Amino acid sequence: MSEIVRSDINEEWAHSGIVEAGNIVFIGYCVGNIGQPIENQINGAFDHLTERLQSIGLTLESVVKMDCLFRDVWNIPVMEGIIKERFNGKYPARKSIQTEFAHRGGSDGLLFQLDAIAYRG
Repeated sequence: MSEIVRSDINEEWAHSGIVEAGNIVFIGYCVGNIGQPIENQINGAFDHLTERLQSIGLTLESVVKMDCLFRDVWNIPVMEGIIKERFNGKYPARKSIQTEFAHRGGSDGLLFQLDAIAYRG
């Protein structure tokens, strides 16, 4: 196996935003527009994912799996509409989970986060 490459490292959180292991890429903690309405946060998270993918030469088309975390899982239809716009029919497998985020701002702060697995073919 080739070397495991970790990037977008946050020492304070002990967290790698991107981990490349062979042809598989793990992208964690994609968020954006925290404190704004759910649609803005979902778009912000996908913007963050897109930026991370671009930093290693990939696109959304390379995403094969996503874990989507919601403060309120009833916002799944909002996310589905955004996925339809961004993925152009090439949808990844996904699961959605409702959680209480341990994030400053409480119930008015973080509403959505996503983690992704991409394939470098």
